[in-house]
Amino acid sequence: MLKRILLSGAVLASLSLAGAASATDYRVVAPASPGGGWDQTARAIQTVMQETGVASSVQVLNVPGAGGTIGLAQFASQNKGDPSALIVGGYVMVGAILTNNAPVTLADVTPIARLTGEYEAIVVPASSPYQSIDDLVAALKKDPGAVSWAGGSAGGTDHIAAGLIAQAAGVDPKAINYIPYSGGGEALAAILGSQVSAGISGYGEFEGQIQAGQLRLLAMTSEDRIDGVDAPTLKESGLDVVLQNWRMVAAAPGLSDEQKAAVTADVEKMAKSKEWQEILESKGWEDTYLAGAAFKQELDKNIEQTRKVLQSIGLIQG
Repeated sequence: MLKRILLSGAVLASLSLAGAASATDYRVVAPASPGGGWDQTARAIQTVMQETGVASSVQVLNVPGAGGTIGLAQFASQNKGDPSALIVGGYVMVGAILTNNAPVTLADVTPIARLTGEYEAIVVPASSPYQSIDDLVAALKKDPGAVSWAGGSAGGTDHIAAGLIAQAAGVDPKAINYIPYSGGGEALAAILGSQVSAGISGYGEFEGQIQAGQLRLLAMTSEDRIDGVDAPTLKESGLDVVLQNWRMVAAAPGLSDEQKAAVTADVEKMAKSKEWQEILESKGWEDTYLAGAAFKQELDKNIEQTRKVLQSIGLIQG
């Protein structure tokens, strides 16, 4: 009897160790400088995968530049067939690929899932003379070049938002003075230092400074007012602009069907966890999780829609 009990214990211990060993080590590329939305997303993935045991360890690597296209090209060339490599991307990367006519696109990696959505916030420094979005738009109409906008990479969501605001206000989008930054931290420093007239980014990147009174929130790009956010929508101000940034995670190219399925399963476990939901709530990110064939179809649609928007505001040729 004792022998059987000891044997059962050994078997259980063996199974336990096998289960622990099966957790994958991941490396997640954030194709931007620290502090921005992609970096925050990559580090949220890192935290939740480790806390939930989806992965035994997760390393985050920042590779900034050109709206994520430098990191994307490096990721695609260096990780073929490696199921432990992931990269964060999204709407900004789609725009940057089109704007830069990048040779490496999302077709060169393995899209896994859309994770989050976030509306854009338009802010000014607390010392700014612009007290409302109407004040900012009036200045834009008077002299488009005199109003400088800080945001993420050229052709990304922030740039598109500035162009659509100008277009909706009857201003030539090609005349706007948009200053791109490779990371959210750099853009934030420029806005706080009054080096620019206004800033555009996801609300979560400005929330702390808004609450501290260092930034004034003028408007949001949402369809309706957002609970807990004290600002009108652009539509309320007579500007027919609604825009939501979204972020995704992709795996390396050249994975087998089995490897892709395993990565997708790990990402889904993370995205469905209470720990992930808590991070979404704390950062004001919407849960827009979508995977598989449905995500691939939506991604193709988003790429085509973005191409048309970039053409309409003069960032790419037809």
